[in-house]
Amino acid sequence: MKEKRLILKILYHTLVLALGFLMIYPVLWMISGSFKDNAEILRGTLSLIPAKAKLSNYATGWKGFGGTTFATFFKNSFFVTSVATFGTVLSSSLVAYSLSRFRFRGRNFWFMCMLATMMLPGQVIMIPQYLIYYRLGLVPGYTPLILPNFCGQAFFIYQMMQFMQGIPKELDEAAKIDGCSKYAIYWRIILPLLKPAIVTTVIIQFYWKWDDYMGPLLYLSRPKSYTASIAIKLFADSASVTDFGAMFAMSTFSLIPVFLIFLFFNKYLVEGIGTSGLKG
Repeated sequence: MKEKRLILKILYHTLVLALGFLMIYPVLWMISGSFKDNAEILRGTLSLIPAKAKLSNYATGWKGFGGTTFATFFKNSFFVTSVATFGTVLSSSLVAYSLSRFRFRGRNFWFMCMLATMMLPGQVIMIPQYLIYYRLGLVPGYTPLILPNFCGQAFFIYQMMQFMQGIPKELDEAAKIDGCSKYAIYWRIILPLLKPAIVTTVIIQFYWKWDDYMGPLLYLSRPKSYTASIAIKLFADSASVTDFGAMFAMSTFSLIPVFLIFLFFNKYLVEGIGTSGLKG
């Protein structure tokens, strides 16, 4: 019986490792490709070990384009992503607090409207949104990429509302007795207890915004204002030879911020998704 369990355990872990390797293989191939020359990459070999490591791909990629290095592109991405993520956390938590803790006329209507926005594909509002920002004189610029995040994001609002359901309302009442206003309760009681949900929001929103390609493509026109996602695409030139090695090298660099955030806050991500109430 023990031998059978051991065999099943080995088979289970072997299958999981095999599936896990298949999932991360494209990423590993990209990292491997950052050390290969174009000829080896275009041969389409499945090997993860380059025939001859080409470290110059990183130096070539870092030079960037037109005198603008990738340090500028990464700085632009970090600025847009950080400010947008901060706006998402602040606005979504405030909206979730109001919808979760207060009863007011039209609450259900606005809640349904919020949920309805989750069902709209981004392509539906892309053109109207662009026209609005254009007529306001905000195009080109970073404002269209940042401002919507200060108006709440339906997905994160709903997630935070579900987390708040597990926070006893007796804490709010006790704070009111102590003289706290509604905003003081939000700042001193609700926000600290929302830490797992907030960290989850930070990780997911940072990832989405960092990898955003369509937004910067629409609203940015000056090369010095490009984000990393746009700059990486510039390596693919239909009029000349595409430098795949340099493209893969900068793509590998662009994975580092997201990987580090996920690595350091992974435990909070699991807790924020799986926890529906307070722990004793």
